[in-house]
Amino acid sequence: MARPRLFDEDRAVDAAMRAFWRAGYEATSTEDLCAATGLGRSSIYNAFTSKRDLFQRALRRYMTAKNAPTFDLLDEPGDVSTKIRTLLWQVVDSPDDDPLGCLVVNSTIELAPRDPEVAATLRADYERRLDALTAAFDSGRRAGDVAPDKNPRTMAHFVIATIGGMRVAARGGADRETLAAIATTALGAL
Repeated sequence: MARPRLFDEDRAVDAAMRAFWRAGYEATSTEDLCAATGLGRSSIYNAFTSKRDLFQRALRRYMTAKNAPTFDLLDEPGDVSTKIRTLLWQVVDSPDDDPLGCLVVNSTIELAPRDPEVAATLRADYERRLDALTAAFDSGRRAGDVAPDKNPRTMAHFVIATIGGMRVAARGGADRETLAAIATTALGAL
């Protein structure tokens, strides 16, 4: 009979998510995961099978945690420019306890070129965000908040690229003033 788990699996996945977010997949060792989760090596492998399995669960957790408030915001009534301003300023004013950068962007660079399964997960996530933003811009265009000559899908690609670029800039050391300038410039372009 298997012994019952004596740890909170969700908490362990969250802790692993932050470890991967800070250092990336390759640079996060099993020892790092043990330190982050408070679990021993055998507990990690018994619960999650492999580092890769734990990473995939952590990546999905990250996507769910970051996308849910975005989708909720985009579904709310209101003009699209205010919604986009809110999204951009969430990057400018990221919580101090969040690691710098973005686990999705980092994973796209590090793993997508050589891991088809992770690449497919990342593509599906991108498409969900693209569809949500496209729908928001399309709604804004119908309401007269977006110029009729603007393409909602192109604008959605631009916002995703801007947010990803801002997260990379933050990881590279950009300060709040720089991030605010990027956000302001992006809003002006929309």
